[in-house]
Amino acid sequence: MAQGDFPGRWRPNQELAVPLFEQLRRRILEMVDAGALAVGAKLPSVRSLAGELGVAPHTVARAYRELEEAGVLATAGRAGTTVAPRGRRDEELRTAASAFAGAAVSHGCTLEEAVALLSAAYARRGQPTA
Repeated sequence: MAQGDFPGRWRPNQELAVPLFEQLRRRILEMVDAGALAVGAKLPSVRSLAGELGVAPHTVARAYRELEEAGVLATAGRAGTTVAPRGRRDEELRTAASAFAGAAVSHGCTLEEAVALLSAAYARRGQPTA
């Protein structure tokens, strides 16, 4: 998919139990991970994308905000929202993983127990674990 084609034919499914913002967040993340949205790619404005997808602007804003907090996107005010370099995200995740591993080890948690805790945390957030 060409970068100018985002979101292409994809639309959130109103009938799923997964909230619309989460469907959009996952779609953007999938596209970034697959390289369909490269570092520096500019995403549509919140209002523009909301209109195209037929959702409320706060739905798009929340997806963008969560991806920005995760280091996947970067927003520069009127300059728009772009795909952030992966280094920052990866470094933040490595730091968080190290802190979690340290806490787990200090509490006598095995790797299997730590992985089970992480899987449960993903499940609580509605994320697939496989």
